[in-house]
Amino acid sequence: MTVVADQPLGGRHILVTRPAGQASHLAEALTRLGATPVLFPVLAILDVENLQPLLGMATRLEEFDFAIFISPNAVCKTLDQILARRAWPEKTRIATIGKSSEAELTRYGLGNILAPKDRFDSEALLELFELQDMQGRKVLIFRGDGGRELLGDSLTARGAKVEYVECYRRAKPEHDVDPLMRLWSNGQLDAITLTSSEGLRNFHEMIGKLGQSWLRKTPVFVPHARIAAGAYELGLAQVAVTGPGDDGLISGLLQHFRTHDPQPSH
Repeated sequence: MTVVADQPLGGRHILVTRPAGQASHLAEALTRLGATPVLFPVLAILDVENLQPLLGMATRLEEFDFAIFISPNAVCKTLDQILARRAWPEKTRIATIGKSSEAELTRYGLGNILAPKDRFDSEALLELFELQDMQGRKVLIFRGDGGRELLGDSLTARGAKVEYVECYRRAKPEHDVDPLMRLWSNGQLDAITLTSSEGLRNFHEMIGKLGQSWLRKTPVFVPHARIAAGAYELGLAQVAVTGPGDDGLISGLLQHFRTHDPQPSH
């Protein structure tokens, strides 16, 4: 298949690695542009084994000045539980990182959301005026198991009292990699999208040494410089940092294939 004007990604096979249930928006956008999305989740999002800390927090929300949701997963896993039991208190200001998280919060009917507008990471959130003078403030952070400590540590250093609630678990999925290997061996895997550092590490482990050798030669598109740094550490040679979210990934793919490889080789 050759690229036509109304199909700028016509003939391309693009790997989508978002978790199951979270890949449809990107996959549909790729399909509209003529590409064939190849779904291969590299992160599984699971419920926490013990819901009691999360459920117990539902009765304490008024104690906090700010509640920060780290990701769309944190929004969904938390609010499905809390809003089934009570309304969100007006006193507790909601903050988050990224347009996808903002969209999820809006879908649950929550507004007045504090979020960075240009960059979408903990560092950008910490730069907001509202989070500078935190002396005596109480902050609740909803996140997955583990996760970066930068946000909480920085707010604590500014005088805040910070509590964490883990509202979901991340795991490495079990997948059959043979279909992926066949695409690679046939020269039919044109690009890979990776949207988290943990997902990158999982993917690298899942595909084994043969897949890793192909991965090093395949264009990889990531929405954050931190993921790109991890990719370079693993020896990947073609890594493009795009704008945030699915729109950023799509723009990066379009730019790449327009300028570097205008027609698929298969």
